[in-house]
Amino acid sequence: MSLETSERVSKFTESVIRKMSVVAAKYGAINLSQGYPDNDPPKEILEALKKAAIAGPHQYAMTWGAKNFRDALAKKVSHFSGLEIDPDKNIVVTCGGTEAMMSAMMTALNPGDKVIVFSPFYENYGADAILSGAEPIFVPLHPPTFRFVKSELRHAFEQGARALVLCNPNNPTGRVFNLKELQIIANLAEEFDAFVITDEVYEHIVYEPHKHIYFASLPRMRERTIWCSSLSKTYSITGWRLGYVIAPERVINGAKKVHDFLTVGAAAPLQEAAVVGLNFNDDYYAELRDKYAHQRKIFLNELVEAKLKFYEPEGAYFVLVNIDEFLKDGGGRFNDDTEFCEWLAEKVGVAAVPGSSFFRENVKNFIRLHFAKSEETLRESGHRLRKIREVL
Repeated sequence: MSLETSERVSKFTESVIRKMSVVAAKYGAINLSQGYPDNDPPKEILEALKKAAIAGPHQYAMTWGAKNFRDALAKKVSHFSGLEIDPDKNIVVTCGGTEAMMSAMMTALNPGDKVIVFSPFYENYGADAILSGAEPIFVPLHPPTFRFVKSELRHAFEQGARALVLCNPNNPTGRVFNLKELQIIANLAEEFDAFVITDEVYEHIVYEPHKHIYFASLPRMRERTIWCSSLSKTYSITGWRLGYVIAPERVINGAKKVHDFLTVGAAAPLQEAAVVGLNFNDDYYAELRDKYAHQRKIFLNELVEAKLKFYEPEGAYFVLVNIDEFLKDGGGRFNDDTEFCEWLAEKVGVAAVPGSSFFRENVKNFIRLHFAKSEETLRESGHRLRKIREVL
């Protein structure tokens, strides 16, 4: 047969993150690659799920989200962002943050448009741009502090970018962009009349003294921000696939159409159950932050004990570890991060993601680990990582 698949699917690979979960299972390794929590959702949400499993709803919710879910979400987001969010005019509920980003890009971008993506980046963004028919322009976040250079960002806008993707807190670096950095982005977006598409899924996982600033809350940014997020990480329900897009009404009207023909709608009984979580008070989010701060402290201490070099995350629950010493260029035995990660899973029993899957640049000296695990699992991971040099 001579039929070939589309050119677009040849421009990106399968998910390296999900691939490493397969590798973890193959070797029975602790999976610190795919970033999902190992704790159960809050019991209140699980109780609500039990009720919804019997009582429903079991049929389609309103395409852009059940009314009670959108009402609760608008109230919660308005509270934390300081912005007035209209549940009917400003929200589309999606099948996870992944669909939220896809819907946002397809709403904002025409085929042939250019979109700025900071590198390193969560792997979906490049694929989403290609699937949207857009051309990504990559702007480096320079190691070891992962800051951007204003002149490089300006040059990207000067190339005619119609939008910029901002992941804050950042995956995979753990950076939390400060007000000065966000204002630079805002000024350039305004000067060049571009959208800013934000991924703020880790908004409640930020460590002192850092603070999360909602990009849409900056002066004049409400009208050009397409804000993507999800409930996955905040409530430990990654498998529920409940995400959302928040944007001005004129943008949401377009996103509603894209979303409708992509997935029709998110699962109705899961939206019903999740309303309980959206109505939690501030104590829940403070406890969530404290829990991850504790897990971060434990895991970073384990990395120190293992004599591994890393960038200390300011938010989210990922750590980029520098593996220079294990690569041939640094006197080690491995050709690159991919080879190292395969060996790490098989011989050490810890699964990581090769950092090269996040970088547009030829960077192969980082691996990404995550610490959304129990204290017992994190300590066992540290115990194994301390044996790296013994196993070599």
